[in-house]
Amino acid sequence: MEENKLNNELIKAASEQTSHSLKNKIMYSPSQLAYVGDAVYELLVRSYIIQNHDINVNKMHRLSVRFVKANAQAYFVDMLEAELSEEEKKIVKRGRNAKITSSPKHAELMDYRYATGFEALFGYLYLSNETDRLMQLFDRVVEILDEKNENN
Repeated sequence: MEENKLNNELIKAASEQTSHSLKNKIMYSPSQLAYVGDAVYELLVRSYIIQNHDINVNKMHRLSVRFVKANAQAYFVDMLEAELSEEEKKIVKRGRNAKITSSPKHAELMDYRYATGFEALFGYLYLSNETDRLMQLFDRVVEILDEKNENN
């Protein structure tokens, strides 16, 4: 897919600029991984939407919410679990178990925790410069959302 190639190149270029040793990535706190992962995931979602939907900004925003709200991310990580490596599962678990310093405003606590794990995984893959895997998981997220929408 052409848009995936563009996304992959954007993510690779940015990831190469921030590349560190694997030891340093593991030492990042789950909250730091989620912080980076949130930004990376948001960029992927927005890039996907603008490249695949000719709609106004308001509709783009509403579509992006379907990707980024906590219960959607919790659902995605649940649906992806069987496809994750043991290392990836550990990162999700670290993110899920991270200390939460504020209460979620529009989400159930467990959804919020799993969403943090999901974002930590994206942050970890980005910082590990594993852009192919990052894009593979994002493509699966799009498929999962499409399947969910077909069933509703």
